[in-house]
Amino acid sequence: MSLAQVIANKKLLICVGSGGVGKTSMAAAIGLSAAQQGRRVLVLTIDPARRLANSLGLERFGNNETQIDLTGLNASGELWAMMLDSRRTFDDLIKRVAKDPRLEEAILNNRVYQSITDTIVGNQEYMATEKLYDVVASKQYDLVVLDTPPVKNALDFLESPGRMARFVDKRIMKWFLKPYNEQRVFGRLFMGTSAVLFRLLGHIFGREFLKDLSEFFIHFKDLYEGFQHRHMAVLEMFTDPTTSFLIVTAPNQPSVDVARFFVDELRQRQMPNDGVIINQCHVTGGQVLDPLVVLGQRATELARDLKAHTADELLVRLGAAHRRMCELSTIEQTFVQQLEHLISDKQKMWKVPRLSGEVNDLVGLNKVGDHLFPSTS
Repeated sequence: MSLAQVIANKKLLICVGSGGVGKTSMAAAIGLSAAQQGRRVLVLTIDPARRLANSLGLERFGNNETQIDLTGLNASGELWAMMLDSRRTFDDLIKRVAKDPRLEEAILNNRVYQSITDTIVGNQEYMATEKLYDVVASKQYDLVVLDTPPVKNALDFLESPGRMARFVDKRIMKWFLKPYNEQRVFGRLFMGTSAVLFRLLGHIFGREFLKDLSEFFIHFKDLYEGFQHRHMAVLEMFTDPTTSFLIVTAPNQPSVDVARFFVDELRQRQMPNDGVIINQCHVTGGQVLDPLVVLGQRATELARDLKAHTADELLVRLGAAHRRMCELSTIEQTFVQQLEHLISDKQKMWKVPRLSGEVNDLVGLNKVGDHLFPSTS
C-alpha cells in the first residue's frame, strides 16, 4: 500500500521521531504532495531551528498561516505553513478557557503568570498539542501535518496533552488555596497545612509577591474545567480514525531505538500508527563491483594527458568508496529488519534515500515527494 493510499482519508498526520532524522522535510514533503493532489493543507512546525521555513523558501513566518506559492508545481490544492509562537499560543489558550473577560484580563496581567509563562511556553510539546487542537477544530484545512519538536524524552509529546490539566487539578489547587479564601486573601494566610510555605515565600519575596501568587492560584482554579475539557478533546483527536502518527527514523541505532519506543507506546495507547518512514538510507544496487572492470578502459583514455598512475589511483579510491557504501547499506538493512519484525501486517514501511545536497526549497521537497509518493508524482 502506498503512502498516498494510507493518508487519502486522513485529516491529521503527526510526524514523530528523534531529532535529526528529517521530520521537518518529511512533513513538508507530505504537505506539498497532498496539495499537488488537490487538498488544502497546513504544515505546522514547532522546530526551533525553523528548518521548515528554509525548506519552503520563506524568510520568516509565525503563529499566522502563510500560503506557499506553488506556481509551476502543478498543484491543484493549497499549501499553508505556520511556525508555532508559544507565548501567543498560551495567551490565546487562556482567552479561550477563561469564560469571563475580567478573569482573562486578571490572569494575563498577573505578574506571577507573566513570570512563569516563559517556562510554560518553553514546553514546546504541550504548546504543539494546544495549537494543533485549535487548527484541527477550525476545520479550515483538508489535512494538517504536524512536525513535532525534537524531544529528549520521546514520551514527552504523548504525555503533554494532560500537563496543564494536572497543573490545575482541584486537589493541587486546594492545597495552595487552603490558607485563605477568595474574599479575604490574607485573612487566613498563616493558617492551614501550607502556612509554612506561604510564610517563607512572604519573608523572601515580600507581601506584594504573595498577593500576586495567591490571586494567580485563585484565578487558575476557575480554569480547571476548561483545561480538563481540552485535555479530553486532544486525546480524542489523537485516537480518531482520521488521525495517523507517522514515525520518522534514520537507519542508525539511536534513531531506531526511539522509533521502537514510539511503535510500542502508540500501540499501548491505541493511537493510530500507519507505519514508519526510514529516511537517509544509503542505496546500492546490491552488487560489489570492480571499478577496474567497469571503468578501467574509460579512465585510462581520460588520463592520457595526466600524471602516470592517476587512473589507477582514482580506480582504487572509487573501489574503496564503493565497498564502504555497500557495507554501510548492509548494516542499515539490519536496523530496517529490526523495525520490520516489530510492526504489524497492517503497518507499512517506506524508505527515502539520502539525497545529495540540502533539502531547502520546493524543488528539494518535490524530490523527497517522488520517493514518498512514487505513483502520484
